[in-house]
Amino acid sequence: MMTVIGIDISAQSFDLVSRRHGRNAKVQRFEQSPQGHARAIRYLKGLKPECIVMEATGVYYLDLALALHEADLPVCVINPRSFRHFAEIHLTGSKTDAIDAALLAEYAERMTPRRWTPPPQHCLALRDIGRQINRLIHARTQAKNRLHALSAKTSTPGLLIEDEQDGIAQLDRRIERLKQAALELIAQSEALSRHFEHMSTARGMGQASSVAVLAELCTLPSDLKAAQVSRHAGLDVRLTQSGSSVNSPGRLSKAGNAYLRAALYMPAMAAIRHEPRAKAFYEALVARGKKKIQALCAVMRKYLTGLWACIKTQTPFDAAALFSDQHLNKA
Repeated sequence: MMTVIGIDISAQSFDLVSRRHGRNAKVQRFEQSPQGHARAIRYLKGLKPECIVMEATGVYYLDLALALHEADLPVCVINPRSFRHFAEIHLTGSKTDAIDAALLAEYAERMTPRRWTPPPQHCLALRDIGRQINRLIHARTQAKNRLHALSAKTSTPGLLIEDEQDGIAQLDRRIERLKQAALELIAQSEALSRHFEHMSTARGMGQASSVAVLAELCTLPSDLKAAQVSRHAGLDVRLTQSGSSVNSPGRLSKAGNAYLRAALYMPAMAAIRHEPRAKAFYEALVARGKKKIQALCAVMRKYLTGLWACIKTQTPFDAAALFSDQHLNKA
């Protein structure tokens, strides 16, 4: 009988449960640190598991998954949504880290997920840089909003305005430095350079947007389909329909990669102004009664499909393959 492992991960620690003969062992807790990873690896080596399952949640799973993979342990990283559905089937009333770890062990036993393959190191580095750029851009936007609010009052001391201006200038320098580092990293890889060049042909995809999108997409398994990538980004539409009494409007799931959604927002805004096909598609949706933000998200989803195709097919971005000519003809 095989031994399987479930690991539930949090920021400071992770809980580990082994399962054999249909029974769970006592939960083991380890620190989320290199020392904790080493202790867990020694423990797992003694168990000789056939499958170790964890969720792809946040950023905390990745270091542990990489450590286990380098130790030649059979790591399986699963989509959090698939595990959530599995847990719902079991009608588990309580939710704790230990309970989730035990359920993950049972998931490993019943679902036999495929073994995880880590992304290349340069792709992981690019993703980390891209996410830091995203965080700094968000901080700069907040600083600009504060500056605008301060400038609107005549009683604001000049020192405060100068302080915000200095902070914004410093953020500009940090963003530019990281962007140059990302471009250098991309230039060192023939594949990344090709993907970057093809993505940049899309209207609205400047250097910063192309870096941000590529940083997220380059770490995904290459065999994913466009619909799976949309779900990964949280741009898939969730329907709520049951019988004759429940028929709610479809909504974006938003249960995915927030960095990727943020990276697609400005390119989609530019596309509905400067890309004729995207603009016609957007206007057709609004004319049918869709809210503007719903129509914009539909353009984001289309753009994501096209950008993923740049990677899958090794070809430049093609708006004609994404947006129907019927909307263009009516414009």
